[in-house]
Amino acid sequence: MADPYVILNELAQGLRPMPQGIEWFEGLSTEERSNTLRLLSHFCIQARATAEDAPESIRRAGLRATHTPAVLITRGRIDQQLGKIAALTPHNERLKSFRLLIAVLAVADERRRERFCSDGCGHAWHRLSVDIPEASTDIPEAST
Repeated sequence: MADPYVILNELAQGLRPMPQGIEWFEGLSTEERSNTLRLLSHFCIQARATAEDAPESIRRAGLRATHTPAVLITRGRIDQQLGKIAALTPHNERLKSFRLLIAVLAVADERRRERFCSDGCGHAWHRLSVDIPEASTDIPEAST
């Protein structure tokens, strides 16, 4: 696969199927997973994620409201909560965090595109395209 910056944006834009993203994420080393989650958290902040994005992001990530990342995103300042989500360490929580942060990025970036980039913009990540069949941004529910 390509550069992580591109992969993460392709996942958020539905240009790359989430199962492929999960496979890529699980193939990373522990340190690379941590770095990826921190990068995603940063992307969400750059895309101007808000607390109001939480319910839709949880739904798209396929998480239950009781999953740790879902609980965290609904409490406190969004920038602080995104950092806490990125810092979760158990493997199953990291996978849920990955799914949720991709969904948060998707929701926030969709809004950003509509409000600020609808007449064109200079964001390279808004001009991505891959030759992969159309993929939904909805993700099947997490099992644990």
